[in-house]
Parts: sequence; C-alpha cells; structure tokens
Amino acid sequence: MASPHFLSDAQLQQLAPQLQHYLSEQLGVDIGNFDARFLLDFIAERVGSEIYNKALQDAQTALAARMESLQAAIWELER
Repeated sequence: MASPHFLSDAQLQQLAPQLQHYLSEQLGVDIGNFDARFLLDFIAERVGSEIYNKALQDAQTALAARMESLQAAIWELER
C-alpha cells in the first residue's frame, strides 16, 4: 500500500520551486520539479509529525501564558 502524501498537490506545487532554488543556490545541486516534490514528500513523511507536535507544544505554552495573564486580570478585578 502506498504511503499517503503529507502535503497537498497545491503545497507541493508551491514549495517545489522554492526547494529547487535553495538547492541550486546553496548547494549547487539542480533537481527537477518531480524530484523536488518527491524530496518534499519524503521529508514531510519523516519529520512532519515531530514539527507538528512541536508546533502544538508551542501553541499550548502560548495559550497557557495567555490564560495565566487573563486569570491575573480577573483576580485584579475581584479586589
């Protein structure tokens, strides 16, 4: 069974030229659009869940800080 694509076709279409440009400019490696899309899918499959989980942790931390700030404001109003 083939593995699911982690990025949509629209995302791959947008990101592939950026990856091609980066590889060409930074590493002197020229790859085609198909190869860039394949590489992006591979990277997303391998590290996508770790990046997603880190983003969720960051969002949870930011939300907790905001909730603490709101709670402090409510306590201040209760005095």
